[in-house]
Amino acid sequence: MNQSVAVLTVDGVLDTANSAALRDAIVATTLDQPSAVVVDVSTLRVRAESAWTAFIGARWQLPPGADVPLVVVCAQRANRDALARSGVARLMPVYSSEKGAIRALGRRTRRSVRRADAQLPADLTSLRESRRLVREWLTEWSQTTLIPVALVVVNVFVENVLEHTGNVPAMRVESDGATATIAVSDGSNTPAVRLPPPEEGIDVSGLAIVEALSRAWGSAATASGKTVWAVIGPENQL
Repeated sequence: MNQSVAVLTVDGVLDTANSAALRDAIVATTLDQPSAVVVDVSTLRVRAESAWTAFIGARWQLPPGADVPLVVVCAQRANRDALARSGVARLMPVYSSEKGAIRALGRRTRRSVRRADAQLPADLTSLRESRRLVREWLTEWSQTTLIPVALVVVNVFVENVLEHTGNVPAMRVESDGATATIAVSDGSNTPAVRLPPPEEGIDVSGLAIVEALSRAWGSAATASGKTVWAVIGPENQL
C-alpha cells in the first residue's frame, strides 16, 4: 500500500487569500487515485486559523465515489491544536510525523465507510425528501439511534440553502459505523456563520441547534461554492 501513497509537502505561508490554491492542489493530487494522500504541513506558517478549512473543502470537493483518504502531517503542536479547533481533525487523521502517518496507513485495514449522495430540488420539497433519505440510509446502515439528530441537522442545512441562496442543495451522508456525517453543499461562496446569541433569552437559531446537537460542525469553501457539515455520534441524542 505504501508504494502508492502520494505525499504532498506544503511550505510557505497559508492565509485566506491562498487557501483555495492549497485546497485545489490537494484535490489534484487525488486524481491519479493513490491509496492515500499525505499532506505534510510541518514547515507551513499559518496567518489565519480559518485557512485550515482548505483541508475540509478539499475533502468535500472530492467527487462521489472517490475513496482516497486524506491524512495530515504536522510537526508543530500549536498547528495541530489549530487543526483540531478548525474541525479538520474530526474529518481526517492528523499525525506529528510523516513516518508515523505512513506506518499508520500501512496498518490500516480499509474501514467500511458507507456513503450516499443526492441532488435535491431548489424548493421546499427538498426538506421532506432530505429527511426521508437520511432516515432510509441510516436505517439501512444500522444507525437508527442517530436518526433523530440527523433529521434535525439536515433540515437546518437544507432550509438555510433554500432561504439564503436559492441554490440546488447537494446532500452527502457518511457513516463509519460509529458516527454519521451530514453535509450539504450549494453554489454560494458565502460561508454559513452562526449569528451572535441574543442578549436575552435562548438562542434557537438553526446553526445554534446544530452546534448543540453535534460533535463538530463547520462551513468550508469549495471550488463550486461551499459545504456545511456536522459530525454526530452516539452521545448526540434527542
